[in-house]
Amino acid sequence: MRRFLIAFAATSMFAGAAAAQTAVTITPEIFAKAQPTDVLSHNLIGLNIVNDGNQTIGEIKDLILSQGQLGGYIVSVGGFLGLGEHYVIVRPSAVKVLYVENDNKWKAVMNATKDQLKAAPEFKYEGRWKR
Repeated sequence: MRRFLIAFAATSMFAGAAAAQTAVTITPEIFAKAQPTDVLSHNLIGLNIVNDGNQTIGEIKDLILSQGQLGGYIVSVGGFLGLGEHYVIVRPSAVKVLYVENDNKWKAVMNATKDQLKAAPEFKYEGRWKR
């Protein structure tokens, strides 16, 4: 019986060592941590953009990711209930996104007018960007 227990313990030890050698090693460099200042995309999509006069000038409809970084916001301007919307791409640096603690809401502010957005080059959802 004693030999059996010793053999069993040795076999278990070797089997455990073999399993440990085949285990996948996960390196911490592939993971990120959300920071308190980060914004989730679902908080941005559908967010109205206001100007300094608190007038709604557009709505964030989509995000452009370029080489893993935020490359722009696709903003709709004009239109009603999805008809006649004009889409433009706005640089992320042009829109200030902030969280208003007192209201528990996200806010997007841009130093522009609705007419300036309407006059900007139009983005079309077509080709590789078709919805």
